[in-house]
Amino acid sequence: MEAAPRTLFAKIWQRHRIADLPGGAALIAIDRVFLHERTGAVALRSLQASGRRVVDPARVFCVMDHIVDTRPGRGDRTLMPGGQAFITDTRAAAKEAGITLFDVTDPDQGIVHVISPELGIALPGVTLIVPDSHTCTQGALGALAWGIGSTEAEHALATGTLRVSRPGTMRVTFTGRPAAGVTPKDMALALIARHGAAGGTGRVIEFAGDAVAALDMEGRLTLCNMAAEFGAMTALIAPDATTLAYLEGRRYAPAGRLWAPAVESWRTLVSDPGAVYDLEIAIDAATIEPMVSWGTSPEHSVGISGMVPLGAGERPLAYMGLRRGQSIRGLAIDAAFIGSCTNSRLSDLRRAAALLAGRRVASGVTALCVPGSTVVKRAAEAEGLDRVFTAAGFEWRESGCSMCFYAGGERFPAGARVISSTNRNFEDRQGPGIRTHIASPETVAASAIAGVITDPRDLVR
Repeated sequence: MEAAPRTLFAKIWQRHRIADLPGGAALIAIDRVFLHERTGAVALRSLQASGRRVVDPARVFCVMDHIVDTRPGRGDRTLMPGGQAFITDTRAAAKEAGITLFDVTDPDQGIVHVISPELGIALPGVTLIVPDSHTCTQGALGALAWGIGSTEAEHALATGTLRVSRPGTMRVTFTGRPAAGVTPKDMALALIARHGAAGGTGRVIEFAGDAVAALDMEGRLTLCNMAAEFGAMTALIAPDATTLAYLEGRRYAPAGRLWAPAVESWRTLVSDPGAVYDLEIAIDAATIEPMVSWGTSPEHSVGISGMVPLGAGERPLAYMGLRRGQSIRGLAIDAAFIGSCTNSRLSDLRRAAALLAGRRVASGVTALCVPGSTVVKRAAEAEGLDRVFTAAGFEWRESGCSMCFYAGGERFPAGARVISSTNRNFEDRQGPGIRTHIASPETVAASAIAGVITDPRDLVR
């Protein structure tokens, strides 16, 4: 009897399923665990206190990224009250556990969801967990990667397994070709604006279609990153020639005689024709324009030519200081931020720099660029991108999460209106009272120059 067609998710799930458990859950084998300094020491010390140890240290990694200071010459310095203890304790715990640590001054340090693909730690078909909701980013490589809590991390460290309730499935197909100036960030915000921040809740999203296949790997990482804002457990894109070209030669990717068999296995990681999903969504990418959020959820987003919806709720309007029917374009800003695990890779910085070259940030606007990894920073500096940013009036920083979120450290002034390439615009996300508008790096760069929220295509024209 011929087997029923299976989705990409179903294939990875089956390969890692150890045993079925009551209630629709299963015991799943975990291939990689990646920790960071906000949660790493908590999981490792708790494991140690229980008398257990990491079952396979070679499969566990840790990085200093969330609360590190991104100003030059940082060392262990952090602006978060008590934050230095997170760094020093995680360092000591990682050393005692024998796991790989990318420390503050390590040449490969960076945001976990940036360096994991960079180093080939995330690979097609592997299961990978991180105590961070944006772990779904790494599904762009065809990895089943999702965020977990410290207790779950401790269990996976000790056993190499995790109890997981089987999620539902959804395929989101982007057809057609995006217009010039429309980015993967805009595609993701369009999806969330049309179908809601809870549209993918409890599901694994598989992104597909011509518009997705045409994206480079860094664009795919951005698209999958935003699945967290769609409420999804995680996201996946089937590995293809673009994936293989990206991975070949990465430090932790198979090499030598192991490369060809790995590729042969990875080529099977596609959804079978006729595979059934719980839900399907199709979006014509040609209908999308550069997007900007207006409220306090990523679903509160409109095209750059749009306006605050007439049905907008009172609370987000009050927090953002806006009114119904108000145009988004032309809204004055106080600050601009390019960074985060969503949009801080080399291609993001190149596109922003192309708009900044020969121009200056508007008077009164504070502008920062924080590369997603030290590797990205070095590559950008080798191309002279840092000089473009600084000549335009941006601060050029060390890598880290920085002002993607507020952890009691660095922040913009209360009430500041910020255009940001980050993934979340929740109340107080970038600091108490900060009004955040999320957009692509191009829109952030163009707006910084104009001093108001601006269509980046206007600068090109």
